[in-house]
Amino acid sequence: MSIEDPSGKRAQEMRDKAQELEQAAQYAADPAERQRLTQKALHIREKSEQVYGFGAGTMDPM
Repeated sequence: MSIEDPSGKRAQEMRDKAQELEQAAQYAADPAERQRLTQKALHIREKSEQVYGFGAGTMDPM
């Protein structure tokens, strides 16, 4: 039996979104778009760490 941690789930969602943006940046042809996507991904990662702490939601307690 496991108890879901809503903050851990949200932290994981934010990290997943940041990863998606980083991957999209790798395929962006326009350098300005690549930079924008990379900066947005960085912002999301930083916000996730500020709000949920470094590595929040990365470990399953059981």
